[in-house]
Amino acid sequence: MTLARSCRLAFMTVSIAAAHAAHAQAVVKIGSAAPLSGPSAHQGKDTENGARMAVEELNAKGVLIDGKKVTWVLLAEDDGSDPKQGTAVAQKLVDGGAMAVVGHLNSGTTVPASKIYHSAGIPQISPSATTPIYTHQGFKSAFRVVANDDLVGRVLAKYSLDTLHAKRIAVIDDRTAFGQGLADEFVKGIKGAGGAIVSRQFTNDKATDFNAILTQIKSHQPDLIFYGGMDAVGGPMLKQMKALGIAAKFVSGDGVCSEKLPILAGDALADDLVTCVVAGGVTGPQEANYAAFMARYRQRFNLPVETYAPYAYDAVMVFAEAMQAARSSDPAKYLPALRAVHHQGVTGDIAFDDKGDLQNAALTLYTYRKGKKTRLQVVRQ
Repeated sequence: MTLARSCRLAFMTVSIAAAHAAHAQAVVKIGSAAPLSGPSAHQGKDTENGARMAVEELNAKGVLIDGKKVTWVLLAEDDGSDPKQGTAVAQKLVDGGAMAVVGHLNSGTTVPASKIYHSAGIPQISPSATTPIYTHQGFKSAFRVVANDDLVGRVLAKYSLDTLHAKRIAVIDDRTAFGQGLADEFVKGIKGAGGAIVSRQFTNDKATDFNAILTQIKSHQPDLIFYGGMDAVGGPMLKQMKALGIAAKFVSGDGVCSEKLPILAGDALADDLVTCVVAGGVTGPQEANYAAFMARYRQRFNLPVETYAPYAYDAVMVFAEAMQAARSSDPAKYLPALRAVHHQGVTGDIAFDDKGDLQNAALTLYTYRKGKKTRLQVVRQ
């Protein structure tokens, strides 16, 4: 073989390899960060499942970016609802090449993790964190697809006074960024409307014994107890309220508003005892889309949706829409498109304001009847 022919063959081999590389599938890595261990693991797994469904559907549909086929991959990490573990997980996702992050679940993990994503230039959409602090830091990478505590607190305060006709209200929170922040906004709403707070108590997100604070509250004869926190504490708290003979209504946010609450509360969950709210809400023609998602989720995981899966699903789809509009999965290139996105999601219409909060946010009020979560009404700001 002549030297010239050897060079031609080598050149052809390199050219073929380059052509294969050019047509190779690009990989778009979507990070998911939520508690997969600890008391809120069921909520965290629900969130991960929602994001996973979206990724699987994007792959099944062959969604393209800039006319090229891509493979969508979910990088799922456990933050344990712990701020320190949350920042470690955030750095792991950054180092692992995540181009977008769905998370975190809790406000207390979302805020510190957001600083890491911001520094790395990676957009983040929380499907559940409600503290106003998250989007008020000035980070152009921070978004959420749920209403914040300002709106949730106002709506629950108004409902407690106008519909439940509460006169004597006690408040408990779990001292987390989420629980305390929501309770503070609720109290602000009650006092602003001239309502009376007869007792303000606190516990923690891992507590199991509430007899001391409930006994103190009982002495004030409340007709309504507001709790800021998650269902893992709210359920046992309802049991102990019943044991102490406290007949007050129980009002809370989306952390309590889960499918697992009837199991956690047992026979203490009387009909119409609990009123809770979930960010988002659909009416009319959009209800069919939401119902279809719920059916697909149950078929895929053999479980009902807890709370946050639809929001995590929508978050992934919003990222995908922004990447398609920008014709790139490069965070620096698709971030402007993300800020301008208008997406029709399973949880409703999604568009962001200049802070990254959801525009025209809706809330859905629920109660429980015969052990089943039952929708009361959709409220818009």
